[in-house]
Amino acid sequence: KHFVNFFTSYSFVRLLTNTLFLSLYSLVAAFPFPIILALMLNELRSVRYKKVVQTVTYAPHFISTVVMVGMLTLFFSPSMGVVNTVIEKFGGEAKDFMTDPTLFRHLYVWSGVWQGTGWGSVIYLAALSAVDPQQHEAAVIDGASRLQRIWYINLPVLLPTITILLILNCGSILSVGYEKVLLMQNDLTLDVSEVISTYVYKRGLLKAEYSFSAAVGLFNNVVNVTLLMV
Repeated sequence: KHFVNFFTSYSFVRLLTNTLFLSLYSLVAAFPFPIILALMLNELRSVRYKKVVQTVTYAPHFISTVVMVGMLTLFFSPSMGVVNTVIEKFGGEAKDFMTDPTLFRHLYVWSGVWQGTGWGSVIYLAALSAVDPQQHEAAVIDGASRLQRIWYINLPVLLPTITILLILNCGSILSVGYEKVLLMQNDLTLDVSEVISTYVYKRGLLKAEYSFSAAVGLFNNVVNVTLLMV
C-alpha cells in the first residue's frame, strides 16, 4: 500500500528527478578534483609548501554542515554578503542567490567540491606512494616530460583506486544527505531542492508516518544496491 501511494503520488517524479540530478551533478563535478589535486601535490618538491597546501585544502572538510550553510548564507546575502558587495562595486545589482531555484544545485554542488576535494585526495596520495621512484628515474633518462610521467606512470597506479571509488559512489547515487539540502532549502527553491531523503524526514519524523517513510527508504536502498551490483 505504501509503495503504491509513493509511486502514484504527484511528487514521485519530481523527487526522483531532483535526487538523481543532484547526485549525478555532484559525482561528475566532484569526482575528478581529488585526483587532480593528489597528482599536483605529488609533484611538489618542497615538503614545507606541500604541508601548507595540504592543511589548507583539508581544513574545509572539518567544517560542520550547519556552519557551511551559514557561511554560504553570509557570503551570498543580498544586503551584506561579500559576493553581492563585489557585484555592486562593479556596477551590478545585488541578488538573493540562496532563494534562486536556478542556482540552488550549483551552490550545493560546488560548495561540496570545495569542502571535500582536499580530504578526498588523501586516498589517492596514499596510492601514489606505491609508485616506484626508479620508474620515474628511467622515464627521465628516456626523455619523458613531467606530463608524460604523470600519464604513463602515476595514472595507471591510481586507476584501480579510481575504479573502486567510482563504483562505491555510483552505489550511493540516490543517498543525498538530507542535512545540507534541508538547511539550504526554502519555499522558493522547494521544486528543485526536495529530494528523497528530505521527503522521508518530513513524512516520517515530522508527520509521524513511520511505515510510509520506511517504504520510501527501502525503495531508495533497493535502487542503490541495484546500481552497485550493475
